[in-house]
Amino acid sequence: MATEKKDSKIWVQSNDNITIPVDRAVAERSMLIKNMLEDVGDDSISQENPIPIPNVNEAVLRKVIDWCEHHRNDPVQTQDDENDARKKTTEIEEWDQKFMQVDQEMLFEIILASNYLDIKPLLDVGCKTVANMIKGKSPEEIRKTFNITNDFTPEEEEQDRSFIRFRLPGKFADCSTGQDLGVHGQGHQDRE
Repeated sequence: MATEKKDSKIWVQSNDNITIPVDRAVAERSMLIKNMLEDVGDDSISQENPIPIPNVNEAVLRKVIDWCEHHRNDPVQTQDDENDARKKTTEIEEWDQKFMQVDQEMLFEIILASNYLDIKPLLDVGCKTVANMIKGKSPEEIRKTFNITNDFTPEEEEQDRSFIRFRLPGKFADCSTGQDLGVHGQGHQDRE
């Protein structure tokens, strides 16, 4: 009976009213959908009565389903996995790197959808992709990459640089030049 359920199809409906059939095992990569199925039961979900996904359009939902299909046999993440080493690295598997080679709008929509659908591994991949996009860049380069208007005055920028250099623990680089300052935060020499 459990195998029957895992092999069954369910239907999800995007916010633009497109109904998409999905293998239950694939859909259950989403903790939101998995919990919903457990709460309402399989009998209440049908093509005529799909699970509504109000925050995600068809194109993004299909992309998320593709990712879930590829990762359908990955171990299910548990609450104990929250603090594991995967969060301490920005390395991304090759397939996931290729999957995330989309325009910025789609990338951010995937991140939002994975957060809403509670698909933590996909959310991690999306966030790591963005982290890799800004790694080693100056604030001005980051603004250019993401088309962000600089609304700081030169005085506010200098104030922020001073705060980083002298008040936070650890070694820092000058944000404007990337040059290593070799500065350690005051009063934090005993940490380590």
